[in-house]
Amino acid sequence: MKQLFYLLVFYSFIVNAQEKTHLKEQQKLPKNFSYLKNIAPTIQKELRYCADNNFLGASVNGYDESIVICTTKTAIALKKVQAELLKKELSLKIFDAYRPQTAVNHFVKWARVMNDTLMKEEYYPSINKRHLFKKGYISSKSGHSRGSTVDLTIIDLKTGNELDMGSPFDFFGISSHISYQKLTKKQKENRQLLQSVMRKYNFRPYSKEWWHFTLRFEPFPKTYFSFPVK
Repeated sequence: MKQLFYLLVFYSFIVNAQEKTHLKEQQKLPKNFSYLKNIAPTIQKELRYCADNNFLGASVNGYDESIVICTTKTAIALKKVQAELLKKELSLKIFDAYRPQTAVNHFVKWARVMNDTLMKEEYYPSINKRHLFKKGYISSKSGHSRGSTVDLTIIDLKTGNELDMGSPFDFFGISSHISYQKLTKKQKENRQLLQSVMRKYNFRPYSKEWWHFTLRFEPFPKTYFSFPVK
């Protein structure tokens, strides 16, 4: 019994220490930034750049933990979007939110290595890698680093599946443009749902990526942050 008692005490000590460490980490966020889970905990996530399921085929510098960070203003707006979707048994799913400048630098460095085309067939089959900058798919600065840009989709809570948007997340090509018309009726409806609900709560879309939205009147329109995602 004594051994069990001491084991429980030790376990409690470890858990409390972890919670304190986590709180300490949260307190390091710049003013007006938040962890999304603290404001909208039902929003789901799959941070692609924290693993190798992305156009690089590798985890990206600056993503130390699979956790969503954004400006507090953005998190509050996303909570409103989520509340509306939940009524339809749907949910937002975040692919990326705040992105440190160190991650953007990683993208730029990768884009300049012409023979690294590991994920070309999956993510940019019709585009020469040397043209990714020119066509606006990669840039030396990203709105994500300002904290109010998000990449996301909608999932069906009954099945757990993403709605069919006609092209995958981060697919570099015209089929990802929001004006692309060669879609099925259902794909068009799904894209329209995402666009309309995000616009309703003050998010501005990006014409070349159906998943990409930036909060209007963002709090840091000219500031690019580089603290890590953790």
